[in-house]
Amino acid sequence: MELPAVTNRDGAREASAAPVPVPVPVAFLGPLSSYSHQATKSAFSGPGWDLTPTETIKEVFEAVQAGAAVYGVVPFENSTHGTVTFTLDGLADRAGRCADIAVCAEVYLDVHHCLLGHRRGGPPLSPAVTRATPLAGLAHIRRVYSHPQALGQSAAFLATYLRGVELVDVSSTSRAAELTAADESGTSAAVASELAAEAMGLEVLARSIEDREDNTTRFFVLCKGVREGSGKAVGEGKEGNEGGNGYKSLVSFTVPHRTPGALADVLHCFKEAGLNLTSINSLPSLVQPFHYLFFVEFEGCRFDDPQGRVQRAVEDVGRIAQRWRWLGSWRNQWRGKGGE
Repeated sequence: MELPAVTNRDGAREASAAPVPVPVPVAFLGPLSSYSHQATKSAFSGPGWDLTPTETIKEVFEAVQAGAAVYGVVPFENSTHGTVTFTLDGLADRAGRCADIAVCAEVYLDVHHCLLGHRRGGPPLSPAVTRATPLAGLAHIRRVYSHPQALGQSAAFLATYLRGVELVDVSSTSRAAELTAADESGTSAAVASELAAEAMGLEVLARSIEDREDNTTRFFVLCKGVREGSGKAVGEGKEGNEGGNGYKSLVSFTVPHRTPGALADVLHCFKEAGLNLTSINSLPSLVQPFHYLFFVEFEGCRFDDPQGRVQRAVEDVGRIAQRWRWLGSWRNQWRGKGGE
């Protein structure tokens, strides 16, 4: 966007003001104050970004594919509750609608859940063997809203203090807070962040109700087109671990399911090239029943490969695997505790 020229008192044309930069659109799973929003703000801080919430993970993929957003942020996996299937489904692109999407960066967020709602009379329940205890009585709670991942990450607390209460899956933790705030009976609660409590005018009934203190969610930053190392745009100057020149990469493929050892042969290609695998996931391929699409993440980068290890693995895998697809490379941002 460029400002129009102006004239001075004598009618002379003055130099145009410097162009005002247009903020770069970034889509994320909303609503505002969701954990995805927090991760997005961590990666895209400053005035140069236009952060736009979507209602579903699928819509993040579609916004980037259509060019409505330059980047998208989606949750990929949680250290307690595993892979987010909706994100894996978007990367699989089995319907062929987001063929240009690639991963260009990752963001890690420490996740601490709260139980949100409205306080009523009655003392807190007696302490039990869980990491957190209620700050108020919970006898009036009849249902708890949250994203399935958050409910799973808080299973011990919910089973201890809210046994028999209806657990309702919703699209995000922020949406859970919205539904709780809208319930005039005051008998609903949400598993969400403390920021969501502030945004929706709810009270914190319990803090840090996640099962594990080290509960962490990893988010992927999506872009259109395989931009090797473009994660520098949101992680400039951060070095990864020693392996793979500080990069990680993701590929997907199927194997001939009637060939004994086909998957083992593919994985052996990475071992022979000296590439450390960091995760393996799968989804039904939809080619035929019980036929799978595999996702392999490993340390290394196809275009920062001075020893040729990644290229060698790619060539070897290509001779065995089917429906091979490169899904991007990015800087490894993980800082394992205790030197791990």
